[in-house]
Amino acid sequence: MGEIEDAIERADREAFTKEPPKTLKGQIGYLLRQLGSAKAVAQEIGVTADSVNRYRRGARKHPRPDIAAKIDNAVRQRWQPLVRKRRQRQAATSTGITVETRARFGYTAPVGTTDDGRFRRLTVHLPPHYAQRLFHARNTGASDQEMRGIIAEGFKEIYFQDGGGRATGLTDVTLNDIDYLDLDY
Repeated sequence: MGEIEDAIERADREAFTKEPPKTLKGQIGYLLRQLGSAKAVAQEIGVTADSVNRYRRGARKHPRPDIAAKIDNAVRQRWQPLVRKRRQRQAATSTGITVETRARFGYTAPVGTTDDGRFRRLTVHLPPHYAQRLFHARNTGASDQEMRGIIAEGFKEIYFQDGGGRATGLTDVTLNDIDYLDLDY
């Protein structure tokens, strides 16, 4: 997963109205209900179906740390899909998305101005159409670079050009060397 994908996942997790199961038995039980069989759960988390049944019964209580992380991740990816969809739909139609990042921004600017990329820490609220484009790109399997392009385009319009009020000659803003990126919607 790329940085943008991770940021969207974190923002989705903040939307949970109820915490996902914390115990191993609870997590395995939830995955069994979602995926339908021990074999399907086993394929998802990389163990045998017998191991899944042992976790379910409580005969095995402590999976390896990497398997425990896979179980937790599988549960969180499937937890409260309607809550996630509702928040994403709201962001894409009315509220927009807030992006906080510290990254190197590069851009192409007219002759006589500086176009040296430099690290900036920015928090910018992007309008709903950028959220819609970002979610659509994610759902259609776009690369992290394509999603960075959408965010960079939004930063160009909203932050650098202030909606068309300044830096009108600025083109091709790029988002590079991300220290951190966080989304909120």
